[in-house]
Order: sequence, then C-alpha cells, then structure tokens
Amino acid sequence: MMKDYLVLISCVCFLIFLIPGRFRKYFAIVGWLGITGYLFTGLPEYVALNNFMYPTIAILSIPFLYVTIRHLIREDQHTMQLSTAAAVAFLIYAPFAYIQPIGEWLIAVVVGQTSWMLTILGYPVTHQAWNMLARNGFQTEIILACTGIQSIAIMLGVASSVKTTARQKILAFLLVFPTIYLLNILRNAFVIMAYTEQWFPYLPEIAGNGEYGYESFFWAHNVVCELAALALLIGIAYGLFIIIPQLGRFADDLYRLYSGDLLNAIRPLNRNGR
Repeated sequence: MMKDYLVLISCVCFLIFLIPGRFRKYFAIVGWLGITGYLFTGLPEYVALNNFMYPTIAILSIPFLYVTIRHLIREDQHTMQLSTAAAVAFLIYAPFAYIQPIGEWLIAVVVGQTSWMLTILGYPVTHQAWNMLARNGFQTEIILACTGIQSIAIMLGVASSVKTTARQKILAFLLVFPTIYLLNILRNAFVIMAYTEQWFPYLPEIAGNGEYGYESFFWAHNVVCELAALALLIGIAYGLFIIIPQLGRFADDLYRLYSGDLLNAIRPLNRNGR
C-alpha cells in the first residue's frame, strides 16, 4: 500500500539524516513529507473506522510541515533537533516494523499479557489465532499498533532531542517505557472487555460501520482510549520536562517558533480579506 511505502521512505530518510553531512536537512524534509503523506493517504481508512484523532492530526500537519520545511532549509537548530527526535523514534520503531520476527515476537508477548490481564479481571478469552482473542462471539486482532511501540518510540525520541546526562537518560527511559507499556496492556484489556461485553452500544448512526456490535469498539477504542492516550502522553511529557528541564525550554522555543511563523503567515491574509 502507498502509505506503507511512505512510512518506509520517511524511516530511511530520517535514519540517513542522523549521519552528518551537507545534505542531511533535505533528507529530514523528505522524511516529514512522507509522514504527512502517510497521514493523508490513510484518511479513507480512518474515516471508515470513524476515527477522529488521526484526521485531526492530518489537518494540523499541513501548517506544521510548512513551518518545519522553511526552517530546515535555513538549518535552524530547533527544527534540526526536532528532526533528530523523529529520527531516533524511527530508529527504535524500525526493527519492530520491518523485521518480521521481532515485530511478531512483540505482538505475541502483548497478546499473552493482555490475555493474562483479562483472566485476572474476570473476562477470560480464547485464542482463535496467534494474535486473535475472542469472547462472546466477538474477535479482536492484536497488531503492532496495539503494542504501544509507536508511542514509546516517539516519547523516547522526544527525550533524545536535547543533550542529557546518563542519569536523565535512565530516568526518562524508566518513565516512558514501563508506563506506556503497562497502561497499553490495560488499554487492550479495556477495549476487548467493552467490545465483547457490548458496554457502549450507543449512537450507531455515528459509531457504527455496519458490523454488529462495532459501536462498543468505536467508543472504547476510538474515543475513550484515544483521549486517555492523549492525556497520558501529555502527562509523560510533563514528567520528562521535570527530569530534563532543558527539554521544557526546547518545547517552549518550538512553540514560539511555530506560533510566530503561523501568525506571520496569517496576518497578510487577514489584511487582504478586509
């Protein structure tokens, strides 16, 4: 699929960006273009799943891309650091995404631990396939996106965007990895419980896709867990700012850079519209 190729292109370009060289900024630009293209090529799938989070991110990626490219061309320190964060995230994510035995191993581990958690909570499931859990006639497939590896890679990438001491690196890892991984197991268990027990059979005209019982999956996975994941990542980011104070200053600099550029771009449009 086109979006898979775009992710691969982004991954390769960001990894090349990590190698010092005269043209590394252009590889970063292609990397960011690939990510934005991935978000937009995936829109039909997201719409079919009634997922509102990713279309929102896709729309917001346009102004982000505009500012990022402008400053990467100038080799601005902040956007180069941000691209380093993306490159490190890909470096962590790539083995699981592109080396099949490693990715399947992680999925299998998450499947086993999710099944164990469901048993502890009183909602035992059966294994219909190596990565398929079933209960009450409903099946849930665990894929790489259900392992939390993307969020772990992103947050560790963020932590790597500024220089840190060995102590800060260890504390950042201990904050990011166990927290996201364990809560992701609980997230998987919650979604499966809500779906197989039909906890949220509401508003099928909004949440339904024609599949019996999908409404409960939609509300659990696409609304409750997406919002909870967003809140979790914000909380982890705040924790990283405490552990790595210079990371908080870097985030503030990025905010000023992007908001200032976007305001400067909007002002002429407002004057022309009067």
